[in-house]
Amino acid sequence: MNKTTVRMTFEKSGRAIYTSHLDVVRTMQRAIKRAKLPVWYTEGYNPKIYLNFPLALSLGVESSCEPMEMAVVEDMPLEEMTRRLNGTLPDGMRILDCRYPKNTNKDIGFAEYEIAFSPAHAAAEAFDPFVAQEKIEIKKFTKKKTELIVDIKPYAMVLEKDLSDSLFSIYIRLPAGNNMNLNAGVFSGAFLSFAESSGKKLSCICTKRTKILCKNGDIFA
Repeated sequence: MNKTTVRMTFEKSGRAIYTSHLDVVRTMQRAIKRAKLPVWYTEGYNPKIYLNFPLALSLGVESSCEPMEMAVVEDMPLEEMTRRLNGTLPDGMRILDCRYPKNTNKDIGFAEYEIAFSPAHAAAEAFDPFVAQEKIEIKKFTKKKTELIVDIKPYAMVLEKDLSDSLFSIYIRLPAGNNMNLNAGVFSGAFLSFAESSGKKLSCICTKRTKILCKNGDIFA
């Protein structure tokens, strides 16, 4: 059977950010069935719609750039697939783009995030001393439950900062993909702990993934 890989980009917002990755997979499978897309099913005793998510999103994180791949076995215009699927998806999930893949999953190297903190001015005052540290160390556990201390400062690139009356936002690039994957929550958690140690009680209001990039800096497409 001839099949062609199609890559869709979808957004996850509103209440949908609290949907786990496993439930996102199930939601997409049900929506694809209702949309009657000509997709390929896995073989065996329990066939399922083949879906691949190159970079799973953490629970509670918003995104405007989530990639999802499926295989189709019949010709159908990409615009028609997008229209049909958007007609069956729940609130907070929407297909933004549909295309034939240009890059492979192994090309993924980075992800960019917008992270907002409150109170705004207290967060802004704490952030520069935080990133000025010689090291930003976190605790990490291996698969064998061994505790490691890891310095994440060399891997985090702060792209921009924005201060308003209500929020202090940072725009940051972190490693992602097969070689190394640094969760945005790890960085924001380290910042909150640093601020608390200096007497500032901050809250992370929201985190949004805004871009997925290849190792060479190009948009993952």
